[in-house]
Amino acid sequence: MGIFKLIIRRLLLGVATLFVVSIAVFLLTNVLGDPVKRMLGRGALPDVVTARRAELNLDEPIVNRYFTWLKGLLTGEPGVSYTNGTPVWELLSDRVKNSLFLMALSSAISIPLSLFIGGYTALRRDGWADRVMSNQLLVLAAMPEFVVGAFLTVIFATNIWHIVPAVSRIRPGESPWSDLDGMILPVATLVLAVTPHVGRTMRAAMIEVLESDYVEMARLKGLPERSVLWRHAFPNALGPTLQVIALNIAYLAGGVVIVESLFNFRGLGIALRDAIPEANAPVVQFIAMFIATIYVISNLMADLFTIIVTPRLRTRLQ
Repeated sequence: MGIFKLIIRRLLLGVATLFVVSIAVFLLTNVLGDPVKRMLGRGALPDVVTARRAELNLDEPIVNRYFTWLKGLLTGEPGVSYTNGTPVWELLSDRVKNSLFLMALSSAISIPLSLFIGGYTALRRDGWADRVMSNQLLVLAAMPEFVVGAFLTVIFATNIWHIVPAVSRIRPGESPWSDLDGMILPVATLVLAVTPHVGRTMRAAMIEVLESDYVEMARLKGLPERSVLWRHAFPNALGPTLQVIALNIAYLAGGVVIVESLFNFRGLGIALRDAIPEANAPVVQFIAMFIATIYVISNLMADLFTIIVTPRLRTRLQ
């Protein structure tokens, strides 16, 4: 019953967070500029500008426009693009699929890899493997993803080693897995951007758990070391690490903007890059709310999995 109450409370908090974010996003996107003047140019006649603003419902009070937009967002109709009049979902549905596939593939590689690195270096604490790996993770954590992406491009997509293409070749309407070669560099960039943070957190949590009293007691009882690690140490170290994993999944949702632009990957990142200069508010609003939703969902799932894998928390909530 305690876990059920926690889920309800977290869901309500997530809905409230998204509501506040929606207000902020809507207000901020209204200061991008006048989209009508961007479309028609400065020399447009006032009557034409007024008619176009009325067509886009920009002449209504901002409060009415917000609730109209929010209703459309909840019903799956988040408006139409200002630039071409295409419904936002029709315009971005393929890009959402591409970005989600890129995020899922990067997470599926980076999370197990970082957990393994963190656990392994913790077991080899202060050894040569720990020192080398910790220094490498620290260097990678300090490097922005566009620097990592540019470095990988120079090494693996130019005259040094022309192994993979430098840009993605996904065409409109094609699935993201139709060009797996073109996804190698974007995925590798995101993996190298996420792994250091999760790996270092896992290492610190694992070291703390290995020095705890209950792990020492388990060893004194004569349990095999493998059982001590998998039944006692790893689950309790995984709990705090899940929170960092959730933050990095949310980071992936925002980090794809830079990575997709760098590798010309046909996802939400390029759509956002193109929509901001055009003051295309409906597109910017949808992408911003999509990233916020990923953030809320990832944090909710992290809280639930933390309880599931941590025996002490499960006992406390029963």
